[in-house]
Amino acid sequence: MAVLTARPLDRRERAARRDAPELLASCEHAPVTLIEMLRAAVERAPDGAAVITETETVTFTELLARVERRAAQIAAHTGPGARVAVLAENCVEYVELYYAAPLAGRVLLPLNHRLHPDEWAQILGRAGASLLYVDATFAASVTTGVPTLSLTEPVPDAPSTPPPRDKHDVAWLIGTSGTTGVPKLAMLTDASLLAAVESTLPARPVGPDDVLLTPFPLCHVAGYNVFVLHRRARPIALQRRFDAPGLAALIREHGVTLLSLAPTMIAMLLDHPDVRDEDLATVRALGYGASPIPGPVLRRVVERWDWDCSQGFGMTELSGNALFLGPDEHRAAARGDDRLLRAAGRPSPGVEIRLGDRDELLVRAPQVMAGYWEDPDATSTAIDADGWLHTGDVARIDPDGVVTIVDRTKDIIVSGGENVASREVEEVLHAHPAVRDVAVVGRPDPKWGEQVCAFVVLREQVGPDALIAHCRAHLAGFKTPRYVELIDELPRNASGKVLKPQLRARLAAHS
Repeated sequence: MAVLTARPLDRRERAARRDAPELLASCEHAPVTLIEMLRAAVERAPDGAAVITETETVTFTELLARVERRAAQIAAHTGPGARVAVLAENCVEYVELYYAAPLAGRVLLPLNHRLHPDEWAQILGRAGASLLYVDATFAASVTTGVPTLSLTEPVPDAPSTPPPRDKHDVAWLIGTSGTTGVPKLAMLTDASLLAAVESTLPARPVGPDDVLLTPFPLCHVAGYNVFVLHRRARPIALQRRFDAPGLAALIREHGVTLLSLAPTMIAMLLDHPDVRDEDLATVRALGYGASPIPGPVLRRVVERWDWDCSQGFGMTELSGNALFLGPDEHRAAARGDDRLLRAAGRPSPGVEIRLGDRDELLVRAPQVMAGYWEDPDATSTAIDADGWLHTGDVARIDPDGVVTIVDRTKDIIVSGGENVASREVEEVLHAHPAVRDVAVVGRPDPKWGEQVCAFVVLREQVGPDALIAHCRAHLAGFKTPRYVELIDELPRNASGKVLKPQLRARLAAHS
């Protein structure tokens, strides 16, 4: 289906389209702005825990007070609409800024702490940031002219009157994953973030006794899980950075019932010798995202812990997840249903999907971003005149509504005129017992156009020839890797997605 090329809609027009009544039915009783949601949580559970870390627990009443003080500090240092950046690992102060920057009428700019200082400077410049909060871990690495405040210094109690806030005002300016090139800055609004919350809750219910623990970096859009829990006045527990024994200790100490992890983290939790099953006894459900879960890993989770597993498919431009695959489908997948093992899920209420040109998945929903920061050309390419977001994912939609992501459009390898889905080759390699992690990319080839190449992280010793033979036993010849490189670790971004441009550059350097 052709992409429409009519005049790109401005932010308010796109918002009006996304607010069509039939798309907002699931959001009927939702708060209008982020700060309204936090205040509603205070009314419901004033003394209830809001944020839990390795070092402190903060109640909803305390969090709101801290947010209001932080908003006053921001207002004293910046003008209306200013971009306020933060460079830190997971902590309570980061959550304060989630609410405080929008409350002050400013825009939060989370910086990926895994980037190079030159990349931080480039993003700060592109966004025109007026203020940077930084914690002690990164203070010595920051070399920018942007005024800087320590994130962990006490905030003075200075009164401030917050400006009026519209739900379509930009709340976050957040970098895309960068898996296909230079990250763009997506504009997420109160309305889009809260719509993502409403999409998530039917698929991942939060009960009156639930506690969610996640080590996902708050610089990533997965941080919207903070709002998912606060929508139900329940606490979110944050691990400053992922490590399996530390995660198990937090679960045991705080009675964690829900986990949000990347598949790579799940595998490490399974494999770590210091993680005991009794440490995880309170967990009932596991949500994952960023990439599909390998079949062997899913089967081990179901057999060992019998958790309710759910996959969320989303992206920065969707303010969170929009498709979900639930526990029943995961148990069927663990029993051998290969179709469900590869599936991404079904759309949540309020989310419309269809396939466009080259079977690209298109999404239309209230949670779609307002656009890319100061990049109207990229915005009009990503969101057409009818409000459909072009995800860049090649997909199929089965008759029962289950969506399967075949591959990223940029990750399809064309060899000898045949399309090769890198994900299919990765799944076959994952099935080899010696393989811990794998990524497949294409390398230019003068005869075939592209050559299938694999980067493999091993759990036990095996040679490249044996891995190629394994693929040949399960795949067509044109899909079988011609080159396998054994490496210690795959390059990943903060959300756990493999940075395939780096792998392609590595191949080019060796050519």
